[in-house]
Amino acid sequence: MLRIDLEGHFQEKIDREERIEAKDWMPEAYRKTLIRQISQHAHSEIVGMLPEGNWISRAPSLKRKAILLAKIQDEAGHGLYLYSACETLGIDRDELLNELHTGKAKYSSIFNYPALTWADMGAIGWLVDGAAIMNQIPLCRTSYGPYSRAMIRICKEESFHQRQGYEIMLTLSRGSTVQKNMAQDALNRWWWPSIMMFGPNDSDSTHSAQSIKWKIKRFSNDELRQRFIDMTVPQAELIGLKIPDPDLKWNEERKSYDFGKINWDEFWNVVKGNGPCNKQRLRDRVKAHEDGAWVRDAAVAYAEKKRSGRVN
Repeated sequence: MLRIDLEGHFQEKIDREERIEAKDWMPEAYRKTLIRQISQHAHSEIVGMLPEGNWISRAPSLKRKAILLAKIQDEAGHGLYLYSACETLGIDRDELLNELHTGKAKYSSIFNYPALTWADMGAIGWLVDGAAIMNQIPLCRTSYGPYSRAMIRICKEESFHQRQGYEIMLTLSRGSTVQKNMAQDALNRWWWPSIMMFGPNDSDSTHSAQSIKWKIKRFSNDELRQRFIDMTVPQAELIGLKIPDPDLKWNEERKSYDFGKINWDEFWNVVKGNGPCNKQRLRDRVKAHEDGAWVRDAAVAYAEKKRSGRVN
């Protein structure tokens, strides 16, 4: 009886748009859902640095290099915010990272595609970060307080990333024929993976309905995907690029775009670890963690010495 009362009080609090805080009672399923979602989000920010980091030394100018470095730094910060938010749910960061490094935990499947040209830095910023923003803005009102507060700053910074990517694509589309073709090629390769970022169709989504009831999510996968497409198509048209979907057309009755069939076989194949870069991304992430062990050890040793008064 007590359990029913606790769950009823919990849902009533959510229905009143009150935030759930770390020390509040919550159903175990709610806690586990948050750990899965927040940790996957954090892992995606960290792994997402890898395809961009590969282009730091090859950026076409010092200005572009500085902007890309700043963006990657932001993403590292986002990962740290999110790991901290996840830890408030009673899970240790080492455990979270171990789940990532052993392949138990997932991250966004889109980061398992290669970044082949400089135009990919534009496509990633415009499309990938654009899709992320569409997903993340509603999370500023998610029911779990530490997660919602972390998302406010993250979304502000992600909006700059999206603009940075679009500006790269705009510049390339106004350049030489080779440059415009490079931009179009990047759009061709990143378009479908970007709209897969919203997850499976609502009819095939395992967690979506319950997450919406708990107000962890505010909108379904298909709703957010449609919003992203409706927002992005005019942006492509503005800079003279063509969305690689022969079935894309404006639906006057719905005031929205109809679009082609998504290759869900490809999506699930990448999720299961068989994408073009799955093994490379995980290998590089584990190596970076192992190479940085001495920095973490030194920071802990210094903190312990400072706490004991042996250093100023």
